Amino acid sequence: MERLKKLNGRPKLAGGKRTKFINVRFTEVEYKDVAELEKELGINKTDLIRMRILSDAKKTVINSKELIRHLDKVGAELGRIGNNINQLAKHANVLRLKGGLNPGIILKFNELLEDYIKVQQLLEISLRKIIRAMGL
Repeated sequence: MERLKKLNGRPKLAGGKRTKFINVRFTEVEYKDVAELEKELGINKTDLIRMRILSDAKKTVINSKELIRHLDKVGAELGRIGNNINQLAKHANVLRLKGGLNPGIILKFNELLEDYIKVQQLLEISLRKIIRAMGL
């Protein structure tokens, strides 16, 4: 019979000993959700919560104050751009009525307006992604 190797207790943790403790409280519904995930995934509650919080934490946690500050700046800039577009359109209409509007200017304006619309659509897509990441 082979000699059985004597086990020396619990295996060492790969990341070192965990000495810090965080106390968390859940509502009954939240706790049931965590318990269901524990059963489905076969992972204990502690490891489940640790994995959820620490994996891609910077991608899922959004600083709402900073986000709102940036969105305010973007909104103000969009307002200024819209104002400029209206002024350019008014000026172009005045020149057109006087017969002094160069067709090249119209083409360039249309190109720039198309670029602006593309940027605005990309902004909408980005905002939708942010809202989804926030879980709203």
